[in-house]
Amino acid sequence: MGEVVNLRRYRKAKEKAEAQARAEENRAKHGRTKSERQSKTARDSLTSRKLEGHRREASDHGGDDEPAA
Repeated sequence: MGEVVNLRRYRKAKEKAEAQARAEENRAKHGRTKSERQSKTARDSLTSRKLEGHRREASDHGGDDEPAA
């Protein structure tokens, strides 16, 4: 004779395993590690500072009404 199985426990264990599998897929698809987030923040900050460093002041081109010659 076979082993007695509680179907409610089996169903709940199966649902839990499926949920964990979906969670793992989502972490792989959408998740980033802390170091990746910090790296992106640092890169964005550096890019912003470089761009701001190359910004021209309004007095550099002779005013708004006159074209730069």
